[in-house]
Amino acid sequence: MLKTLVYIGVGSCFGGVARYLLSQLIREKVGAAFPWGTFVVNVLGCFIIGVIYGMIDRGYPMSNEMRAFLTVGFCGGFTTFSTFVYETHQLLSTSGLLLMAVYAGLSFAAGLICAYMGQMLVRNVL
Repeated sequence: MLKTLVYIGVGSCFGGVARYLLSQLIREKVGAAFPWGTFVVNVLGCFIIGVIYGMIDRGYPMSNEMRAFLTVGFCGGFTTFSTFVYETHQLLSTSGLLLMAVYAGLSFAAGLICAYMGQMLVRNVL
């Protein structure tokens, strides 16, 4: 159990740092009027976790610790529900219901589609 917790902690560290760096890069490139950084990170994280579970479904050899490192650790640290909720609230407060609904709906739909695409990619290509 302790070994698994260490894997999760290290994965979370890498995921959190990757999230911060990618979000900052996107914010610098496109601005902060719309939370593109969080959107891209969350959708990309959904795709990554779809790929991981696709690999598992295909019988790719992966220890329980590595699975925990990649899914709970890295993807859990990389994606962020709390930031998504905060930014959704900020959009509602500053830009109105329409932009907030577009962001929330697009985030959910794109995340679901990307998780499915990642899993299907592994199932059908690899």
